[in-house]
Amino acid sequence: MLRLGIIGTNWITAQFVAAARETGEYSLTAIYSRREETAQKFADETRANAELFTNLTAFFASPAFDVVYIASPNSLHAAQAVQALNAGKNVIVEKPMVTNIKQMAGIDAALKANPHLFIFEAARHIYEDNFQRVSKFTHTHPISGATLTYMKYSSKYDAFLSGKNPNVFTTTFDGGALEDLGVYLVYAAISWFGVPDKANYSPQILRTGVDGSGVMHFDYPDFSVNLITGKTTQSYLPSEIYTGRDTLTIDAPESIQRIDYTTSEDTVDLAGAQDQNPMIREAAYFAKAINTGDTTARDEKLLLARRVHTVMTQIRTDAGIVFSSDQD
Repeated sequence: MLRLGIIGTNWITAQFVAAARETGEYSLTAIYSRREETAQKFADETRANAELFTNLTAFFASPAFDVVYIASPNSLHAAQAVQALNAGKNVIVEKPMVTNIKQMAGIDAALKANPHLFIFEAARHIYEDNFQRVSKFTHTHPISGATLTYMKYSSKYDAFLSGKNPNVFTTTFDGGALEDLGVYLVYAAISWFGVPDKANYSPQILRTGVDGSGVMHFDYPDFSVNLITGKTTQSYLPSEIYTGRDTLTIDAPESIQRIDYTTSEDTVDLAGAQDQNPMIREAAYFAKAINTGDTTARDEKLLLARRVHTVMTQIRTDAGIVFSSDQD
C-alpha cells in the first residue's frame, strides 16, 4: 500500500484521492495546505486519518508518506517536484509538470541523484482506454490531418472579468489557456501523430499577459493539425482526425466518450465504456510502476512529457507569452 501525501486541496485533488483509493493501492496519510483549517476540512471531507502540515519543508521531511501528488499552482509544480525527489519521495505532479522546458534539468538532476524514485506527470487522459483506441487507429491508418478542440469556460473567468486576478489568469502563476487546457491537446497530438516538424501558436492575450484562447498549428511531413483551446468560452465542437475521405470524430480529446468512424458507407462506433472516475487508470498505472520498480515505464512517460513541454515552451515563447518563472 502506497502512503499518499498531497499538496493542494481543490476538486482535482479530491478526484485523484478517490481514484487512488478505488485502485486499492493508496492510503491518504499526509495533507499539506497553507492553512491548517483547509487541510483539516479536506481530511474531514475525504474521511482521511492523515497528518496535517502547513510547513512545506516539514511536510517533505515527514516519514508519513511515500508518494506525493502535487496540485499546486502551475508555477510551483517543477520546484516542488524537485524538492520532493530530493526528499526521497515518489512524485505524481499535475499538468503542467514544467512551464519551461529548462525546468526539466532540475528534475533530471534529482532523478540522477535518486534513480530508484519515480516521477509522473498526471496527464490522465493518455491512460484512458478510449484515448488508447484512438492511438491505435492513428498508428494503423494513413493520416491526412486533424482538428482537435478543447475550450472550457473557466470557473474563474467571471472573477477575472470583474477586475480580479485569479492565479490561472496570471503570468506570476504561469496560467493561461495553453498551460491549463492546451496541454491536453498537445499531449494528444504528440501521442497520436508524433512531434511536429514545425509548430506555432496564435493566442488571444488578456490584460494580464496570459492567453485566454488560441489556435496552435502543427506541421507534419504529409499533413497538418490544428488545435483550438481556450478558457474564456465554452465550446461543444467535436474533434476530427482525417484519413483520406474518411473521418474519425471524437467528442473531447481530454475525456473521450464517443469515437465515430465515418466512411462513405456508414458510421461505426469504436468507443468503449468510460470509467466513472477518469483518473483511476493513471492512478493504477503509477502504483504498478512504483510497486514493481518499473523504471522503463517511468522513463517512457518522462520522454513523452519532455517532447510535449519542448513544444509547449517553444510555441508559448514564440507567441510572446512571458512567465515570471522564465527568469529563474
